[in-house]
Amino acid sequence: MIDELRKRKPVVHCITNHVVSNFQANGLLAIGASPIMGEAPEEAAELASLAGALSLNIGTLNAMSLQSMLIAGKAANEQNIPVVLDPVGVGATRFRKDAVTKILNEVTIAVLRCNAGELAAIAGADWQSKGVDAGEGRADVDELARQVAAQLGMIVAVTGSVDIVTDGERFAEIPFGDAVMTSVTGTGCLLSAVVAAFLAIKPEDAFSATVVAMQYYAIAGERASAGAKLPGTFQTAFLDELNQFEQSEIDKMLKRKEETV
Repeated sequence: MIDELRKRKPVVHCITNHVVSNFQANGLLAIGASPIMGEAPEEAAELASLAGALSLNIGTLNAMSLQSMLIAGKAANEQNIPVVLDPVGVGATRFRKDAVTKILNEVTIAVLRCNAGELAAIAGADWQSKGVDAGEGRADVDELARQVAAQLGMIVAVTGSVDIVTDGERFAEIPFGDAVMTSVTGTGCLLSAVVAAFLAIKPEDAFSATVVAMQYYAIAGERASAGAKLPGTFQTAFLDELNQFEQSEIDKMLKRKEETV
């Protein structure tokens, strides 16, 4: 799937967080995708229709961007273009929570890509988040992800010390990555766009596409952290790893992990 992505260079339309749009665009370019960063309502439907996938991110949400997300999401749905939703900080304010509820009600989402705090906020579970950070709580995240995926009829991908992906029945763990990834703003936001890029390659199997995207991303982070433990150097090393490593490296890492279990 990685080779196919680099060959086909899918267009990913991003309506995203202003804080991380540059990092997100560069990350998509690094993996071989072609980003379009456009949020004006006047062109949202047209841009979405040009793309292989749509990535929606509410990190710096406002009334205009919400309108654009709804327009773009509906246009993507009409053409069976997969949509990824990143509900950044959904539990932080009523505006964010209402916006995510509206998007989920009006747009068919292929993948909900979130952290544990965001998942809990959407599910109404007991959790104490920290603004847009994951926070902590007593909920069983694995079971909560399964429930939300089954209830909403979509893939749920949750990042944490061990990432998880589920469609309510199938379940995968991605035990890779490094804590330094959390010290760079936008690593989660970029991940959502990377998932969208992989969905553009294999929209008929959103679960497998999401798992491969999450593995690819987490292993790239782990490899980058081996020689770059500070945020500035890590960001550069991470983009380089996203750009250069191959499917064979994922296979080797998965085999090593299996051998240690």
